Amino acid sequence: MGDSTSTTSPGASEGFDALVDFLRTRRTVVLAGAGCSTESGIPDYRGPEGRLKTRRPVQYGEFVRSEENRRRYWARSTVGWRRVAEARPNPTHSGLAALEAHGAVSGVITQNVDGLHHAAGSRRVIELHGSLAHVVCLECGDRTLRSDMQERMLEANRDWIAAIPPSTAGPDPAPDGDAELSVDAYADFVIPACRVCSGVLKPDVVFFGENVPKDRVEECWAMVDESEALLVVGSSLTVYSGRRFVYGAAERKLPIGVVNLGPTRADEYATVRLDGRLGEVMPRIAQELVPPSERP
Repeated sequence: MGDSTSTTSPGASEGFDALVDFLRTRRTVVLAGAGCSTESGIPDYRGPEGRLKTRRPVQYGEFVRSEENRRRYWARSTVGWRRVAEARPNPTHSGLAALEAHGAVSGVITQNVDGLHHAAGSRRVIELHGSLAHVVCLECGDRTLRSDMQERMLEANRDWIAAIPPSTAGPDPAPDGDAELSVDAYADFVIPACRVCSGVLKPDVVFFGENVPKDRVEECWAMVDESEALLVVGSSLTVYSGRRFVYGAAERKLPIGVVNLGPTRADEYATVRLDGRLGEVMPRIAQELVPPSERP
């Protein structure tokens, strides 16, 4: 831990300039969280104070053990999927992609499952918690597109879809596309089975209560080891699966930066910290460091 440079305003010059200098002189690995995607219309599970919002995310054990819980998940996901599928990168994603192309960012470890870093042009991205773009069979491991699963669910549940009142679905699906439905809205929902073995299908993401695959974690550590600093962007780091990389960076004596709206579990380790909206901060940093000809 060291003395931190901190500010409570995204326009405060001291903190912003310190962050620019932080990235100018080091190849930095970025640890990205849900705050990167909120300005693309994808809400996070926690607000600026780090409190879990009212909706309780599905747990891995519940999904695996209970067909009723799987119906609940897939029914709600069918309704909420469109918002996730139609989301587009925002200036935060574009700024990070430009910084990578310039060489200031060595890669992105993202806790998000929406694919927006790839869509913005980032090339070296590790999706720590997987990707909503795919579905995996828990029996045979066959992996297919989530868009194909959506078509199958809509086809198998035409009457169910038609019977859902427009007011039933809440306005804000969770980050995994989980839309709010009434308690009895999914009782008759039909879940398509794996086309290869008729097994149980699950989104290819790490649910709460599920472990991140070991090889993926090792890939993240390799990215940390080859970098000269770690920058936390848009994450309160409440979940240990991402927070471990802050601890590891501190043990390796790597400088740590933080850009977030609200406090994080990395603040005590930060060399530089900026409290502000990512959609304002990251494009400004890219403009400072990246020539126009190098921007994606």
